[in-house]
Amino acid sequence: MLAIRWVLSLIFIIQMYLAMAVVAIGFAPFALFSRAAAVKACHVYCQWVIFSLRILCGLRCEVRGTPPTDEVVVAGKHQSFLDIILIYSAVPRGKFIMKRELMWTPFLGQYARRIGCVPVNRGKRGAAIAKMKADVMAGSEFPGQLIIYPQGTRVAPGVKRPYKVGTGLLYEQLGQPCVPVGTNVGVFWPKRGILRKPGLAVVDFLPRIEPGLPVAEFMEQLETVVEQSSNALMAEAGFPG
Repeated sequence: MLAIRWVLSLIFIIQMYLAMAVVAIGFAPFALFSRAAAVKACHVYCQWVIFSLRILCGLRCEVRGTPPTDEVVVAGKHQSFLDIILIYSAVPRGKFIMKRELMWTPFLGQYARRIGCVPVNRGKRGAAIAKMKADVMAGSEFPGQLIIYPQGTRVAPGVKRPYKVGTGLLYEQLGQPCVPVGTNVGVFWPKRGILRKPGLAVVDFLPRIEPGLPVAEFMEQLETVVEQSSNALMAEAGFPG
């Protein structure tokens, strides 16, 4: 049975990347002239990943809470590519803060630019934060939900990583509400590896944090609610931590 799961997981991964190419090429003539078409292409791809994941791997997906539709900062727990798929599929006009080098990835990079994602260089913390704030402000003509991962990288279940202050500075600079998001997707779709486990993967949109808090207080509240939600969801999924 485990061998079959490995084979089906491998098939899922292969077809997932093939589907990315098919959707990207199929929507390209429309996305070239319409940002709405680019957003639609990304939503179609996300729905296909969710559907094929359930069929091939027995992994169902669920979105809890109320996904935002206005201009907010969405700050989520990042455990694997699946939380990217689920968060983006749930909001109408999502755009990510992402590593600049990903902008050169075939298909992904072109569509990321088209939907208004904000590239950020890695480097010294102060310079990186200043550049991130400037790029976000420069990209303000693309209204929507700005998605950021406060820990800056994928974090496997049970691993502790600090929350970076850049999210707090963006919250302060933009003056927008922040919608925290917890998840348990890493229990089923690991940070690394091929096997996708059956079960119920969840992202949980939590009550928004309204603008106006001091950065330190905001960061403490954000980390508390995201970690509590994620830990509860992982426990629900049977994670022993």
